[in-house]
Amino acid sequence: MDSTLSIDIARLSARLADLAAIGAIEGTEGCARLALTDEDKAGRDLVVTWMRDLGLDVTIDGIGNVVGVMAGANDGPPVMCGSHIDTVRTGGRYDGNLGVLAGLEIIETVQAAGITPLRPLAVAFFTDEEGARFPPDMLGSLVYVGGMPLEEALDIEGIDGAIVGDELERIGYAGPAPLPGPAPHAFVELHVEQGPVLEQEGVTVGAVDGVQGISWTEVIVTGQSNHAGTTPMSLRKDPGYVAAACVAFVRELALELGHPQVGTVGRIEFHPNLVNVVPASASFTVDIRNTDEALLQEAERRFDEFLRATAEAEGCTVETRVLARFEPVIFDPAVVDLVERTAAELGHTVKRMPSGAGHDAQMLARVCPTAMVFTPSRDGISHNPAEYTSPSDLEAGTNVLLHTMLQLANS
Repeated sequence: MDSTLSIDIARLSARLADLAAIGAIEGTEGCARLALTDEDKAGRDLVVTWMRDLGLDVTIDGIGNVVGVMAGANDGPPVMCGSHIDTVRTGGRYDGNLGVLAGLEIIETVQAAGITPLRPLAVAFFTDEEGARFPPDMLGSLVYVGGMPLEEALDIEGIDGAIVGDELERIGYAGPAPLPGPAPHAFVELHVEQGPVLEQEGVTVGAVDGVQGISWTEVIVTGQSNHAGTTPMSLRKDPGYVAAACVAFVRELALELGHPQVGTVGRIEFHPNLVNVVPASASFTVDIRNTDEALLQEAERRFDEFLRATAEAEGCTVETRVLARFEPVIFDPAVVDLVERTAAELGHTVKRMPSGAGHDAQMLARVCPTAMVFTPSRDGISHNPAEYTSPSDLEAGTNVLLHTMLQLANS
């Protein structure tokens, strides 16, 4: 490994800033590019332009995933990196974007150094990783690896009533490349940690060995709308109360089961949502995660039992719908070892750790050896315009990705 080969952090930072300017949230460093919106289209167009400027062979598939490939000395499956460029509505400039733009920076660095690896190198961005507009999250990579039929994905309805297939056609990213997509030789994703561990422990690089399981459920509780002043408490059928009890229970359950169990109610809506009316219905989402599948199933079971018992006692009915369900993923030990060893050889402190968030890498792990590289997130903040990772940490993480990919490509 030639440790003197290094990326240009100024060039990478400039690309990050240019992409963040699309969908910029006024007065902040953040951006909003929900999947398949006009802002997402503009971001895609910019990144594809950069890919073509580097002479990459660019393909777009039927779910809108984009892959740019640099030829190697030999043909065959590429060593791929990548992530996503869609954001949540109040997103930062690093989540997802770093993994894609770092890939472009790596390819430009390799080209400038006159290096032709044995295997091709590729950088990809996958559609709707966030799931913020169209559930589930990691939709594009899920379809890429054959985990969901394309036809089913194209029929998904978003939170605004839009349909995936219609929006892909509208923005011009319903591509001709077939799905499932071709499996890479290996896949490595660089990402900001989105948590506080690396910063708190003073570690520069995370060698990510897996992703915790994710369970998303939508709950609709139906009761009886009534006057808030004249309806005795004993005669109420109040879905708002059921929802509130469930919010508290999700937190209590996570604390009881202990780390790494987490649980969140991130969205809640009452109808008719009036100050002096007992709600007719309450809808909310439950996000439960754990690195252990058995414990994740236990949390799901206990929440469902609590929900139904509480609703029955209140005289309400319940409907539930699974929005997303992914088992915990263990990454390829040899690739994780390579990331850890490469970081150490470059002089960085490194920690093996799981990811608390879902990533496209967990889907690619179904079809090829996969791992991830984490860089620190200041104060553990992400999905927030205040998201920040220092240039020195961006540089360190990207250089680890660079040398990991080259070793995989030349092995």
